[in-house]
Amino acid sequence: MAGRELEWSRGDRAKAAAKVMVGWVALLWLLEVVDVASGHALDGLGITPRTPSELVDVVPAAFIHFGFAHVAANTVPLLVMGFLAALGGLRRFAAVCALIIVADGLGVWLIAPAHTNTAGASGLIFGLFGYLLVTGFVERRPLGVLVGLLVGAVWGTSILVGLAPTQSGVSWQGHLLGLVAGVATAFVFRRRTQASDA
Repeated sequence: MAGRELEWSRGDRAKAAAKVMVGWVALLWLLEVVDVASGHALDGLGITPRTPSELVDVVPAAFIHFGFAHVAANTVPLLVMGFLAALGGLRRFAAVCALIIVADGLGVWLIAPAHTNTAGASGLIFGLFGYLLVTGFVERRPLGVLVGLLVGAVWGTSILVGLAPTQSGVSWQGHLLGLVAGVATAFVFRRRTQASDA
């Protein structure tokens, strides 16, 4: 009976994780529709570095994109990596995402080139990649290690390309900071016991 309850619990967790990520991605697309309809009024929610008033945009910037192609490029990796991370529990997932978004946004505000406007979910995506890549090793969980290796095999090359400072119009700083934040988050939120956090 206990095994069946655990099976249902995992199934419910997977359904919840899927709903959260489908809703998250739908929100990104909806915001871009609003942005286009308003003449790109939401683009101002991106981060302009070292401008004190821009600190309020650190979190909103992670939800704003510069065109539908930008949203489309982020949709699949965010959907998949977010789902995998959310399987560890929604409260934990919310904390992980919040820390990555804030750390990445503040880092962009501090070190991005002057007179730039940075926005998009890619910083979070790089953060989730780093988180998934190392959390299994940090917690010594074989399944987590396997997930990290699979994520690395599928997206590792794209992540390396995204870190290259030679790409025009791409915030490699935001990508790098997101990746570092994700790795750090794996240590901050590592599980110390076998207890589940639902």
